[in-house]
Amino acid sequence: MQRAAALVRRGCCPRTLGPWGRSQSSAAAEASAVLKVRPERSRRERILTLESMNPQVKAVEYAVRGPIVLKAGEIELELQRGIKKPFTEVIRANIGDAQAMGQQPITFLRQVMALCTYPNLLDSPSFPEDAKKRARRILQACGGNSLGSYSASQGVNCIREDVAAYITRRDGGVPADPDNIYLTTGASDGISTILKILVSGGGKSRTGVMIPIPQYPLYSAVISELDAIQVNYYLDEDNCWALNVNELRRAVQQAKEHCNPKVLCIINPGNPTGQVQSRKCIEDVIHFAWEEKLFLLADEVYQDNVYSPDCKFHSFKKVLYEMGPEYSSNVELASFHSTSKGYMGECGYRGGYMEVINLHPEIKGQLVKLLSVRLCPPVSGQAAMDIVVNPPVPGEESFEQFSREKESVLGNLAKKAKLTEDMFSQVPGIHCNPLMGAMYAFPRIFIPAKAVEAAQARKMAPDMFYCMKLLEETGICVVPGSGFGQREGTYHFRFGLFGAVGSLLRSVGSPLRCTGFL
Repeated sequence: MQRAAALVRRGCCPRTLGPWGRSQSSAAAEASAVLKVRPERSRRERILTLESMNPQVKAVEYAVRGPIVLKAGEIELELQRGIKKPFTEVIRANIGDAQAMGQQPITFLRQVMALCTYPNLLDSPSFPEDAKKRARRILQACGGNSLGSYSASQGVNCIREDVAAYITRRDGGVPADPDNIYLTTGASDGISTILKILVSGGGKSRTGVMIPIPQYPLYSAVISELDAIQVNYYLDEDNCWALNVNELRRAVQQAKEHCNPKVLCIINPGNPTGQVQSRKCIEDVIHFAWEEKLFLLADEVYQDNVYSPDCKFHSFKKVLYEMGPEYSSNVELASFHSTSKGYMGECGYRGGYMEVINLHPEIKGQLVKLLSVRLCPPVSGQAAMDIVVNPPVPGEESFEQFSREKESVLGNLAKKAKLTEDMFSQVPGIHCNPLMGAMYAFPRIFIPAKAVEAAQARKMAPDMFYCMKLLEETGICVVPGSGFGQREGTYHFRFGLFGAVGSLLRSVGSPLRCTGFL
């Protein structure tokens, strides 16, 4: 019957005798009649729909790769098809992907990675001995002497040792224990993992997570995914995006009415705002966390990116230690770093680490269990992180070239930060605070009432409307401030310090002034 039905569908009905003396065409006709009588099955409904999917995932938003970036992709395809635009390429200033925007990799880092990836090169005279030494050490700590093997869930032991030694050097001798180091898939993985362990309770006892506004959208996304309570505290834009402890007090007191504030997230240097916190500010924040019994998360991935001569990076770990045992033995702190930012710009390796101190021993076991579910972070990313924390030192063959390249990248970013600040100040309708550090500007745009009305008529946030117009008229892709959070009635966008900053900035205001937007 099935074969006959198939023949009917194909229209192949040869008049040959079947095994019971009937022609095949007769059998096919019979099958066709049966198929007509049989009720046609309706298409089964999809199991997974927008209505049935996990509502927490549906609530997640990530502006850095949101609608504006999708539109940029569409425009790129149109340019490839030869559709004429006022520009010849899309400039993606929406994301901190340094190498995608032309930053050159650090030679030493890539040499060690090449040696680890293809160990036969260890016999090549083309590679310096200090690079070979590091590659051999990493490979000897890997299963089968191969980067392709799994590692321990917490990370390769010798790399964790190197991270601890780096932290001790960075913090002027403050000790770091390798057992408190967890290698991660970028800093984002560490942040989301710690938050998974911290979030609990229901109703008014549900965990509240305090985040700065403006914030990096990873935080709000993870909070939504975990169904935690987002507790906003606002940075002071009129005071160079400073963090005010009185604002922390306001936020935590209001939050206690509907949740259990348990976590305080700090981004230093700031993303997207570029501020660098003073030591006094960090002391105040630590005291506040101690006072309110808050678990501190210190996102320090931009610790190498400090440009203002009046600013210096202070790690929360160091300040906490120097405040004395009352704080250093009690305040729970997780600090994060990554290969993606700084002078390295190695975003694709997804290397990172977190140091977690004062964690309850039983919770430590739970954390390792959670990490073991994803087996281990990419071992190539772990190796890249090792090179960041264990670079060439004076007297080694690669030291001078490494130092030149590092200083060149950081010097170039510092120049672009100053140029960005100066040029934004010349554009009517835009104000930019001094850029102390990190890799972005977050200028305020003063949008006329008519433009706000036009945006609202299109059901768009006014700064999204601005950024969409900027993309369509100049090819520059930036992220609207509404994706990072901002005070009601203010509008911003985030702009990455990469590529030809001068020519980009000249485009930010002029086309929009021509259309009457500014």
